[in-house]
Amino acid sequence: MKQYLLSIYQPDGDPPPPEVLEPIMRDLEAVNAEMREAGAWVFAGGLFPPGTATVLHLKDDEVLMTDGPYVEGREHLGGFTVIRADDLDSALEWGRKLARAITLPIEVRPLRHDESCG
Repeated sequence: MKQYLLSIYQPDGDPPPPEVLEPIMRDLEAVNAEMREAGAWVFAGGLFPPGTATVLHLKDDEVLMTDGPYVEGREHLGGFTVIRADDLDSALEWGRKLARAITLPIEVRPLRHDESCG
Protein backbone atom coordinates (compact mmCIF):
# COMPACT_ATOMS: atom_id res chain seq x y z
CA MET A 1 0.00 0.00 0.00
CA LYS A 2 1.12 3.53 -0.71
CA GLN A 3 1.21 6.23 1.93
CA TYR A 4 -0.34 9.66 1.52
CA LEU A 5 0.01 12.90 3.42
CA LEU A 6 -3.26 14.69 4.16
CA SER A 7 -2.21 18.26 5.00
CA ILE A 8 -4.66 20.44 6.87
CA TYR A 9 -4.58 24.15 6.04
CA GLN A 10 -6.13 26.59 8.45
CA PRO A 11 -6.50 30.37 8.45
CA ASP A 12 -4.16 32.50 10.51
CA GLY A 13 -5.59 33.97 13.69
CA ASP A 14 -7.28 32.77 16.80
CA PRO A 15 -9.01 29.38 16.82
CA PRO A 16 -12.80 29.32 16.68
CA PRO A 17 -14.71 29.50 19.96
CA PRO A 18 -15.39 26.25 21.86
CA GLU A 19 -18.99 25.99 20.64
CA VAL A 20 -17.66 25.84 17.06
CA LEU A 21 -14.46 23.87 17.72
CA GLU A 22 -15.88 21.09 19.93
CA PRO A 23 -18.18 19.55 17.29
CA ILE A 24 -15.35 19.77 14.72
CA MET A 25 -12.97 17.92 17.05
CA ARG A 26 -15.65 15.30 17.73
CA ASP A 27 -16.13 14.79 13.98
CA LEU A 28 -12.36 14.64 13.47
CA GLU A 29 -12.02 11.91 16.08
CA ALA A 30 -14.81 9.94 14.37
CA VAL A 31 -12.95 10.10 11.03
CA ASN A 32 -9.67 9.14 12.74
CA ALA A 33 -11.42 6.18 14.37
CA GLU A 34 -12.85 5.12 10.99
CA MET A 35 -9.36 5.33 9.45
CA ARG A 36 -7.90 3.23 12.27
CA GLU A 37 -10.64 0.63 11.94
CA ALA A 38 -10.05 0.42 8.17
CA GLY A 39 -6.28 0.05 8.68
CA ALA A 40 -5.63 3.30 6.78
CA TRP A 41 -4.41 5.50 9.66
CA VAL A 42 -0.62 5.64 10.18
CA PHE A 43 -0.23 8.73 12.39
CA ALA A 44 -1.38 12.32 12.73
CA GLY A 45 -0.32 15.49 14.45
CA GLY A 46 -1.36 19.05 15.04
CA LEU A 47 1.12 21.88 14.82
CA PHE A 48 1.70 24.96 16.93
CA PRO A 49 1.13 28.33 15.15
CA PRO A 50 3.58 29.31 12.40
CA GLY A 51 5.19 31.93 14.64
CA THR A 52 6.75 29.08 16.63
CA ALA A 53 8.64 27.81 13.57
CA THR A 54 12.39 28.06 13.08
CA VAL A 55 13.64 28.01 9.50
CA LEU A 56 17.10 26.69 8.63
CA HIS A 57 18.45 27.86 5.28
CA LEU A 58 21.77 27.02 3.58
CA LYS A 59 23.55 30.04 2.14
CA ASP A 60 27.18 30.08 1.02
CA ASP A 61 28.02 26.90 2.94
CA GLU A 62 26.55 28.30 6.16
CA VAL A 63 23.21 27.33 7.70
CA LEU A 64 21.28 30.44 8.66
CA MET A 65 18.47 30.38 11.19
CA THR A 66 15.41 32.63 11.25
CA ASP A 67 12.33 32.67 13.43
CA GLY A 68 8.84 32.39 12.04
CA PRO A 69 7.31 30.69 9.06
CA TYR A 70 9.19 30.12 5.82
CA VAL A 71 6.49 31.92 3.83
CA GLU A 72 4.01 34.56 4.86
CA GLY A 73 0.38 33.92 4.05
CA ARG A 74 -3.18 34.01 5.28
CA GLU A 75 -3.24 30.23 5.80
CA HIS A 76 -0.73 27.85 7.29
CA LEU A 77 -0.18 24.15 7.75
CA GLY A 78 -2.02 23.41 10.97
CA GLY A 79 -1.77 19.64 11.10
CA PHE A 80 -1.47 16.48 9.07
CA THR A 81 -2.44 12.84 8.84
CA VAL A 82 -0.45 10.09 7.16
CA ILE A 83 -2.56 7.26 5.75
CA ARG A 84 -2.17 4.02 3.81
CA ALA A 85 -4.30 3.66 0.70
CA ASP A 86 -4.35 1.38 -2.34
CA ASP A 87 -4.41 4.31 -4.76
CA LEU A 88 -4.99 8.03 -5.13
CA ASP A 89 -8.77 7.62 -5.43
CA SER A 90 -8.90 5.88 -2.05
CA ALA A 91 -6.67 8.54 -0.49
CA LEU A 92 -8.88 11.28 -1.94
CA GLU A 93 -11.94 9.67 -0.36
CA TRP A 94 -10.26 9.82 3.06
CA GLY A 95 -9.31 13.43 2.31
CA ARG A 96 -12.96 14.22 1.51
CA LYS A 97 -14.08 12.72 4.81
CA LEU A 98 -11.45 14.71 6.67
CA ALA A 99 -12.44 17.96 4.88
CA ARG A 100 -16.09 17.39 5.77
CA ALA A 101 -15.20 16.74 9.42
CA ILE A 102 -12.96 19.74 9.98
CA THR A 103 -14.35 22.14 7.33
CA LEU A 104 -10.84 23.19 6.24
CA PRO A 105 -8.88 22.61 3.00
CA ILE A 106 -7.04 19.30 2.75
CA GLU A 107 -4.10 18.68 0.42
CA VAL A 108 -3.61 15.02 -0.53
CA ARG A 109 -0.11 14.11 -1.68
CA PRO A 110 1.60 10.73 -2.12
CA LEU A 111 4.74 10.05 -0.09
CA ARG A 112 7.79 8.97 -2.04
CA HIS A 113 9.26 5.60 -1.22
CA ASP A 114 12.54 5.29 -3.01
CA GLU A 115 16.19 5.05 -2.06
CA SER A 116 16.73 8.83 -2.27
CA CYS A 117 14.20 9.33 0.54
CA GLY A 118 15.64 6.84 2.98
